[in-house]
Amino acid sequence: MHDGSPRILGFGTALVIAIAVALAGFAVGQGLERFRMADRSVTVKGLAEKDVDSDYATWTLAFRRGGNEFGAVQKALADDRDRVVAFLRDQGFAAAEVEVRPLQVQDLFAREYAQVNQPLRFNGVGRVVVKTARVSAVEAAALAVDPLIQAGVQLTANDDSGAAGPRYQLRGFNDVKAPLLAEATRNAREQAEKFAAEAGAKLGALKSANQGVITISAGDAQGYDDGTSRTKRLRVVSTFEYELR
Repeated sequence: MHDGSPRILGFGTALVIAIAVALAGFAVGQGLERFRMADRSVTVKGLAEKDVDSDYATWTLAFRRGGNEFGAVQKALADDRDRVVAFLRDQGFAAAEVEVRPLQVQDLFAREYAQVNQPLRFNGVGRVVVKTARVSAVEAAALAVDPLIQAGVQLTANDDSGAAGPRYQLRGFNDVKAPLLAEATRNAREQAEKFAAEAGAKLGALKSANQGVITISAGDAQGYDDGTSRTKRLRVVSTFEYELR
């Protein structure tokens, strides 16, 4: 029989009510991934992002010549190659940083599907590749190629990667991996502690963890990293499950 006097809720019931209130006010965007009442656990996601500078650069300077005499095309390419190498030397690059590729001259008339009205018989291309950890030097040199163009060097985008300009890499990825994961872990725990506090519970032991996949994108908000951006944006979303007490 109910006597009208107030009843005292058990700890378990009180915790359930508190958690329900916390769930109502704790947005998914704050990191809450999943709450399971059965085993009193909470799953949260920790986000970490960091912009880092590239530590290696590859720059292919490709140049092209065309003509009707094989020897003339080959000589023009050789002269262009010498100009490119001299330009890079003037920019301060050492011989060990510069790779000179063999010249290539193609007889367009000898192709199986050669066009009858082809204006030039020979088409040639040369490549000089810079590979160095001196990223700033490459970036500066790439903006100073006007003398080459003025000298008649026909720089082209037809290089090994299908595009012109330097390509930047992050070879020291492992050096920034650990701090990034540590930040994601701290972020996740902060979200879990906040949820537990709002639910009137205490955060218990870590039950499981998934560090997630670190993605690398262009740091200039272009999204996919095609190598043209010197700044790389690293992002990871890690998932953790904690007990609630």
